[in-house]
Amino acid sequence: MKISARSSGGFAGLSEQYDIDTQAHPAGPSLEAALASSGFFTHDLTTGEQVGADIAQWHITVDAPTARRTLTFAEDGSTESARWQHLLAQIRASA
Repeated sequence: MKISARSSGGFAGLSEQYDIDTQAHPAGPSLEAALASSGFFTHDLTTGEQVGADIAQWHITVDAPTARRTLTFAEDGSTESARWQHLLAQIRASA
């Protein structure tokens, strides 16, 4: 499974990008478990509108053997995006 996470916008327009192949990465099994427990493949991936231009917008794409899904959310600390921010924190820690 391949995971790609990239940001846009945010303070000073700084961006981040992470690309992880879970088959080749030591943290692969834990990232796959995090994706499953977050509901990435089963939950509605619709999130609210971005609040301000200084808040980073994230795009997480997962290419799995049976599906490809992309999630877009604002890293705004809201309850609505908490599960995705937690997943993002795990992706960042694994990079």
